Amino acid sequence: MAEELDRVAPVIDELGRRFADAGHELALVGGPVRDAMLGRHHNDLDFTTSARPEETERLLKAWAGSTWDMGRAFGTIGCRRGEWQVEVTTYRSEHYDPDSRKPSVDFGDTLEGDLGRRDFTVNAMAVRLPGREVEDPYGGVVDLAHRVLRTPGRPEDSFSDDPLRMMRAARFAAQLGFTVDEGVRRAMTEMAGRISIISAERVRDELVKLVCAPYPRLGLTLLVETGLAELVLPELPALKLERDEHHRHKDVYEHTLTVLEQAIDLEHRLGGAPDFVSRFAALMHDVGKPRTRRFLDDGSVTFHHHDVVGAKITRKRMKALRFSNDETDAVCRLVELHLRFHGYGSGEWTDSAVRRYVRDAGDQLERLHVLTRADCTTRNQRKASRLARTYDELEERIDRLSEEEELAAIRPDLDGNAIMEILGIGPGREVGQAYQHLLELRMDRGPMSPEDAREALLAWWHER
Repeated sequence: MAEELDRVAPVIDELGRRFADAGHELALVGGPVRDAMLGRHHNDLDFTTSARPEETERLLKAWAGSTWDMGRAFGTIGCRRGEWQVEVTTYRSEHYDPDSRKPSVDFGDTLEGDLGRRDFTVNAMAVRLPGREVEDPYGGVVDLAHRVLRTPGRPEDSFSDDPLRMMRAARFAAQLGFTVDEGVRRAMTEMAGRISIISAERVRDELVKLVCAPYPRLGLTLLVETGLAELVLPELPALKLERDEHHRHKDVYEHTLTVLEQAIDLEHRLGGAPDFVSRFAALMHDVGKPRTRRFLDDGSVTFHHHDVVGAKITRKRMKALRFSNDETDAVCRLVELHLRFHGYGSGEWTDSAVRRYVRDAGDQLERLHVLTRADCTTRNQRKASRLARTYDELEERIDRLSEEEELAAIRPDLDGNAIMEILGIGPGREVGQAYQHLLELRMDRGPMSPEDAREALLAWWHER
């Protein structure tokens, strides 16, 4: 821990002195303290202080390059200086009214009181500044050593004050790989319904952090087992009722979590950083199965069109959670296309089919490669190897055609101006229809010369 405190000394020592000289207490608090004990670096630093927001703002303006006060209502003033981003919050206590979505804030007077209102003991430790004395009134160091999440007080009181902390328990389990204290788990189960007073945006933000964490299975499993998932992502526990398309006596829920983990293992193809779109697509790719399950007379099960149905379900859920249109469109496209490869067989697709695969994937092609490969969870090594080889071949064909034809920017061989000139018509619906016809020909035949494209256009026009 001392090594990390020395690294952030240019911030903590100077700010500590500034606040002390002004007659105020200041302490590094929360995640930066926890992660310093775990040997992790932070350039985003959180502090708590006895100073009121207006005094905090005055002290920070004299030190930082820029400040902001969007969190002033909650006692928080932020600033940036060089590579450091800092937030300083007045000692406080907060609670939710039974029917309110937003906390009411009361400023406090002591560091220990402030720490007592925090979510978990591992986040309720502080380092007083500038002297660097560690404050740990609730046993956070011991819980950190045992890798367990507990609340500073009764979990029922903590979750009643801020129900989002139940989501945070799952998120921290996923981020840190920690277990959750049995009392915390029990309170989450009993109080799951209280999450309904939290805004969709706050729930969404916690879900994104959970999914992008190193161990998302831990957090997602906790949400399902406590009943929270029924309220924030009901499509996930619904999968526990289903069998996979091969009827291998494993439910689609376990298959989905495995696909998610395998997609994470392939993120090096996407740059290496956690990729929410590909991870969430992996989590949602089979959510259409419960609605499309059909039992046949021979005892087998089908899930016809679960890809299309799943994309619609995913769009509805992401809209309810207030995701952006771009993220929603990307995830839904992947869900809808995740089965397309299975029509490839042993490589029977024509070049036209490969072109359409690339066109339909659009800018999500690399993520589709990741999802399709991750979706193979069979324990039959021979089958798994065959599927991998077949997809290797498909990617090789895509690469080859891309080099030859610039697939990513595929266009008809004649543009709108040329179409109007050849047909002797002005702008209108017929130009669009002609353009679409030439695009389909381009997909089927590959590039054509201007003469062949002109002949094909005129033939289509005369047939009309």
